[in-house]
Amino acid sequence: MSLHNLKPAEGSVKNGKRIARGEGSGKGGTATRGHKGAQSRSGYSRKVGFEGGQMPLQRRVPKFGFKNRNRKEYVGINLSKLQTLVENGKVTDTVTLDILVENKLVGKNDLVKILGGGELKTKLTITVHKFTATAKAAIEAAGGEAVTL
Repeated sequence: MSLHNLKPAEGSVKNGKRIARGEGSGKGGTATRGHKGAQSRSGYSRKVGFEGGQMPLQRRVPKFGFKNRNRKEYVGINLSKLQTLVENGKVTDTVTLDILVENKLVGKNDLVKILGGGELKTKLTITVHKFTATAKAAIEAAGGEAVTL
């Protein structure tokens, strides 16, 4: 290192004009804020979504319906899907949440509901969160058992 290649540390020197440091700086007086108005005053902060007095987007767009934030989403599985598991030899007599997760029909944190679509010919003991009335009737008609978690 010698005198001809000395330079200050990275970030230690600011370039550009110094604002609000007197008239001689060229950026004194209003300090680039213009004359009057909210943005020229100290303590000004723009509200989220403010569009300069124009009606903001969140007030222009119409609102419809109701979204229940406490809603529980169930993953539906039809009886026909359970019957195919039996036919493929993946299930013998019991169906639990773990077996459904292993066969990638549901995720490990999903709530499961058995639906009455299709036909169940095998006697199964099914243990999940919910059953439809038709599904429960079909399971019991086949000689099985519907157990709610």
